[in-house]
Amino acid sequence: MSVTWQCKHHNELSKTELYAALVLRTQVFVVEQNCPYLEVDGRDLEGETCHLFGWRGDELLAYLRLLDPALNDGEVVIGRVVTAASARGTGVGRSLMEQALQACDQRWPGLPIYLSAQAHLQGYYGRYSFVAVTDEYLEDDIPHIGMRRSL
Repeated sequence: MSVTWQCKHHNELSKTELYAALVLRTQVFVVEQNCPYLEVDGRDLEGETCHLFGWRGDELLAYLRLLDPALNDGEVVIGRVVTAASARGTGVGRSLMEQALQACDQRWPGLPIYLSAQAHLQGYYGRYSFVAVTDEYLEDDIPHIGMRRSL
């Protein structure tokens, strides 16, 4: 599957790109996972936050955001990791994580990276050298675990 990857500072986002990200996030996190919550949390446009997009033509297949480490105790925070239903099982999610780690290394070399993973994905993120740093907790009634990757 041919995917075009883009990592952009929030100031560089077009309205179309931001809208596509919010649509995909809402489709998966609110509708598909049946979690009614305010998905737009006010963090998308703060500090040096960046957004990583995986496009096939004009279809957004994969997305995540990288929160500014200056606003997160010196850690880059990977969040809102999402793959469109149509792209699951194709390796796009693996490419998304590889692209994210490269972007972190380029923009914030040497800083630890944190993410809040759904607990059943602990092994998946472990493949990228993330280790559990919290006990399991519920977020929107879904078990999660805090994980960190340090270099």
